Amino acid sequence: MTRSCALVWLISVACPSVFAEVPPTIGEVIPHDPRIAEVLDGDAKIEVIATGFKWSEGPCWVPKEDGYLLFSDVPANSIYRWTQVDGISLFLKPSGFTGRTKDAWNGGSNGLLLNRRGEIVCFEHGDRRVSCITRGGGKITLADRYDGKRLNSPNDGVFDRYGNLYFTDPPYGLREGLADDLAELDFSGLYRLAPDGDLTLLSKEMTFPNGVGLSPDGKTLYVSQCDPNAAIWRAFPVNDDGTVGNPHLFADATSEWGQLPGLVDGLTIDVDGRVWATSPGGVTIFLPDGTTLGRIGVGEKISNCTFGGAGNSILYLTADMHVCRITTKTSGYRPFAPAGQN
Repeated sequence: MTRSCALVWLISVACPSVFAEVPPTIGEVIPHDPRIAEVLDGDAKIEVIATGFKWSEGPCWVPKEDGYLLFSDVPANSIYRWTQVDGISLFLKPSGFTGRTKDAWNGGSNGLLLNRRGEIVCFEHGDRRVSCITRGGGKITLADRYDGKRLNSPNDGVFDRYGNLYFTDPPYGLREGLADDLAELDFSGLYRLAPDGDLTLLSKEMTFPNGVGLSPDGKTLYVSQCDPNAAIWRAFPVNDDGTVGNPHLFADATSEWGQLPGLVDGLTIDVDGRVWATSPGGVTIFLPDGTTLGRIGVGEKISNCTFGGAGNSILYLTADMHVCRITTKTSGYRPFAPAGQN
């Protein structure tokens, strides 16, 4: 692990907009199965709580004090902070490109999540690494190489209850993808980073691995593939040693590409193992067996989603220029939650 630059914290910004009173709403809940009523009211509102971003990504709820939401604006190389009371402020800039590499074509942080200590883990496109913002305010590198070669552009990840970090490494931060002169690996990988820093390649068969989530029992790892030719989700069985077995096709949205805005991207899991997956048109909700319950139809390109807020029951969505929320009747699974809170 290596230390890097000092950070810029909590500077107010003027460009993005936040709605101080009643936020506007967009879209609708689209049922496919009557059981969707167990997790969403049919008239639940999709509220736009902030807007004006270049490409919002990686929402992460931080349950400190009254709680706040962090999210990335990837092209702006920034992480923003949102609270119900104070609205939007700039949390960190630069967030994922500090000049350590030659090209910052798509260079901010992408996915964000909390580790066991409550520190923020960042997946950085420009600096091509997984990093951690420590309690003391500095940033350390957790992983930036596999087999001595630079990673492509780490995208998203999830922790298991033991502190193993599963993450994806597509080539979105490289101008020409895997064909770019700066690419050192000839594949897009799915990895596991152990608490002791050991990095294991789990799979290199997916073309553009992206969002990743873990079932509450730790036995199934879901990975989305952001490929218009094969917009799919795969489910990997997790072995006792933390490696994964051969995956099966969990769901397929390829036929929706071009019919609805967006593609397959990030995902999150609730306490009962349902998969809330960004997809063309919004967020599709699946049962663990792959049955589609319905969709949160937003009408915008959706990049990612996470649970947070009161009872960890509000789903926050990053949707192109917008950040949105919708109240659910379930709660998100948290691997490091205190006993009795999941």
